[in-house]
Amino acid sequence: MGAEKRFFVKFELMLMAILMVSMESSMAALHRVGGKLGWNPNVNYSEWSDHERFYVGDWLLFNFDKRYFNVLEVNETSYDNCNDQGFVKNITRGGRDVVQLTQVRPYYFLSSGGYCYHGMKVAVNVEMLPPAPEPAPVKNGSLTSDAVSLKIFHCMISFAVAYYYLVLLF
Repeated sequence: MGAEKRFFVKFELMLMAILMVSMESSMAALHRVGGKLGWNPNVNYSEWSDHERFYVGDWLLFNFDKRYFNVLEVNETSYDNCNDQGFVKNITRGGRDVVQLTQVRPYYFLSSGGYCYHGMKVAVNVEMLPPAPEPAPVKNGSLTSDAVSLKIFHCMISFAVAYYYLVLLF
């Protein structure tokens, strides 16, 4: 590969890294179902989900022992009755499984084999991401010291990520 072509590849990678780091609030969240307890019997998933906010684009991560448990997306009636027949989708792949929340609606998940009766079910209500708040007005058109510090911090992080990728790749 010629020196000029390598430069453009490095430049494109650096721009992509800067763009990735500069995306602040628009990034989706990863919710670990059950927190540290994971996807297991006798966990209060209603309490867990009540303390979370779920937005379109977020992801749910189910950590569990695939030899015993699974994750099925079901409708509300099946969720209420712990019915694993006629599920919407089988999320189970390997015990560290993710599902993206792509629509504004309630989602219902449970584990079959009777584990639903031991609490292995969770419902999440997905909302649209609220719009970003308006920036505070600035006096005399100048930036506050906090805003300047934040911009400098983001530039430093962007540069560090870009440098990291360039050093590792070339």
